[in-house]
Amino acid sequence: MQFSESWLRSMVSPTMTSDELSHLLTMSGLEVEEVSPVAPPFTYVVVGEVLEMSRHPNADRLNVCQVDVGTGTLLNIVCGAPNVRVGMKVVCATVGALLPPGDDGKPFEIKVGQLRGVESQGMLCSAKELKLSDDHGGLIDVPEDAPIGQNFRDYFQLNDLKFTIKLTPNKADCLSVLGVAREVSALTGCVLKKPTYQKVDVTLAEVLPVKVSAPDLCGRFTGRIIRGLNARAMTPEWMKRRLERSGQRSISALVDISNYVMLELGQPTHVFDLSKIHGGLDVRWGRSGETLKLLNGNTVTVDDWVGVIADDREIESLAGIMGGDATSVSLETQDIYLEAAFWYPHAIQGRSRRFNFSTDAGHRFERGVDFEATVESIERITALIIEICGVSGATKVGPVDDQIVNLPERNPVRLRTERASKVIGVPFTDLQVGDIFTRLGLTYSHSAGIFDVTPPSFRFDIEIEEDLIEEIARVFGFENIPALPPVAANAMRVDPEVKRSLFTLRRQIADLDYQEVVNFSFVEEAWERDFAGNNEPIRLRNPIASQFGVMRSTLLGSLVANVRYNTKRKVTRIRVFEFGATYRRDTSVEDGPLSVAGYSQSKRLAVLAYGPACDEQWGKQTRSVDYFDIKADLESLLAPVVPSFVPNQHPALHPGRSATIVVDGKAVGFIGELHPRLQQRYELAHSPVVFELDAQVLQQRILPVYQELSKYPAVTRDLAVVVDQSLHMQVLLDDFELEVRENPLCKSVQAIVLFDEYRGAGLPAGEKSLAFRFTLQDTQSTLLDDKVDAAMAALMSSVTKKHGAKLRT
Repeated sequence: MQFSESWLRSMVSPTMTSDELSHLLTMSGLEVEEVSPVAPPFTYVVVGEVLEMSRHPNADRLNVCQVDVGTGTLLNIVCGAPNVRVGMKVVCATVGALLPPGDDGKPFEIKVGQLRGVESQGMLCSAKELKLSDDHGGLIDVPEDAPIGQNFRDYFQLNDLKFTIKLTPNKADCLSVLGVAREVSALTGCVLKKPTYQKVDVTLAEVLPVKVSAPDLCGRFTGRIIRGLNARAMTPEWMKRRLERSGQRSISALVDISNYVMLELGQPTHVFDLSKIHGGLDVRWGRSGETLKLLNGNTVTVDDWVGVIADDREIESLAGIMGGDATSVSLETQDIYLEAAFWYPHAIQGRSRRFNFSTDAGHRFERGVDFEATVESIERITALIIEICGVSGATKVGPVDDQIVNLPERNPVRLRTERASKVIGVPFTDLQVGDIFTRLGLTYSHSAGIFDVTPPSFRFDIEIEEDLIEEIARVFGFENIPALPPVAANAMRVDPEVKRSLFTLRRQIADLDYQEVVNFSFVEEAWERDFAGNNEPIRLRNPIASQFGVMRSTLLGSLVANVRYNTKRKVTRIRVFEFGATYRRDTSVEDGPLSVAGYSQSKRLAVLAYGPACDEQWGKQTRSVDYFDIKADLESLLAPVVPSFVPNQHPALHPGRSATIVVDGKAVGFIGELHPRLQQRYELAHSPVVFELDAQVLQQRILPVYQELSKYPAVTRDLAVVVDQSLHMQVLLDDFELEVRENPLCKSVQAIVLFDEYRGAGLPAGEKSLAFRFTLQDTQSTLLDDKVDAAMAALMSSVTKKHGAKLRT
């Protein structure tokens, strides 16, 4: 909601500065996002009149003008504007004037100068030169009644400010200048001056036949016929200024007046060209297959979910959203039909979004518009139309046809003074509460400690007791509520030692050179198919955007999207991670404080690396990040827990370069390289390497257990075994560790590391050599060769029996 301060102060003008007024509105719940001047600063710019004009002797496109600026001496000014003429009132920057800065950021100073040999003693200004608009088509054409010599800032009210307010959806009553003025009046106690107008006499008996066939769509329909208008009349400058400072573009007098009343009173109205209406109007729900060309040029198809206004031949308007092109007014229009209606919010909500556009009218109707003010709005717009577009002796005004069909019930809401005091934390008396309700224009009945408040017709946000408590707090002033610490017998809860916090994990991952990202839990449906193989994702009933239609069951798609976004901006090395919730169907989940029946919401960690393993530098050779780089990072996060990796087939990962992460015999996640098919689909030059696992596994921590440090030297032995190429290293490693745990001969083995793999000459076809390094150490004595040899023989014997391994010689 945007409006000028002068317009607001014409209805209520408290004795406070602009900054104080802005702060007051913000603290009452009407957040002022911006306060900006309507025009940049400039000086010595006045209203002038061109008295004489002649061609420049040395330039075909320039004129030499004699301009009166009220000083008694005519100024000689050279001007090249195409619309300059004798008798024109203009905006003149006199010598010494400072105009708004140009591209260099410095103010432009007006000096006496020579233009093609002719002295120029000032400049006639366009709107663009004063930074009032981008229009550079010619000079500002000042109205003829403008006093010569008056400061142009004062004449055009340029010392004004524009307020931009961010309204919450419940404050529909403030989607007008009158609504904001009503709030300021309640907050400050200043008298509210509503717009006044002279009611127009009825001079025509004609009434357009209107039938409301859908009372659940339209609760009230008000209209009137006006004949004999001049649609070519110019919109007054005062109205243009207020519209422009409210973010509205001036179009034509009839349209401008309709927009003005909507901004002033909050009631959207529509002006039909009466000559284009066939028969009467029918307010009804649409029918499947019907189409309508709108004012914006779009043609839409409606059905029985969308309300329409139709005549005897076709649809003329989308109810409460936008009028149709067929009955739109033009400069040739002479006869009109004015319409102001109350549309039920639930009948308008969501319809604009369905057609991928929004309108000021729809924005208001879907939140709730004053259903008692339709006649007042019709009378107000009629008065303005007659004043601006009326033709003396020819304009005829018909009676107001007000059809009250189905108005909302205003059920009283009960408030307990004691309850309000408890919630707000400030003791209130009945007298204080009654005064606040009176200032807000709320009617009520009162008994000791109890108020039964009937919400006014313009308030759709008062339904329960808490709504009234909020009103009391707002008017009382949030700043006046004391900040007191809670009083409770609190006890500090100590986190268990065996659990790491997510904050700690975030720091650990950041230390590994990754950056955290935060993505939406809503994703594209295609991502679920590509990255999770999920053809039946959890769909949203009302997504915030078409590309956010389902809930994610994996974090992988979001990270790939982050990579794609950055690579398109020439970022070559990307290392990101995200902690986030994933959502899956699970019939075992029941309703609880943090759960929804039938759906699991598990916290997971996903990590992705893309591009070079290290930033380019002289000390290391550049290479791409690979599976083993990210596997090492995963193992460091899980330490001292040692995971195992089992080859798998994941829909998003390379079939030969991916694995399931297993901890304590349970699959907790996956790791691998992105599938080449997805790499190509998402336009990535390299395959990212990723892992994703359950965050709870990372949070579990094994407490340190004391072990004696041996003072005796360690012994290392290398063991190279020849096995079938299809046998995975992890299987051998698991067998070695099992032997160490169960065979007393191997109890001195402290560590096992794979350090080499060989395939090729010297080995039979289909076989490979895996070389392991064993570290042995005893805490009681120095290990002798016989014990070491016995341990190595037992280890070799174990894999020979199970897998037919042979010692490589």
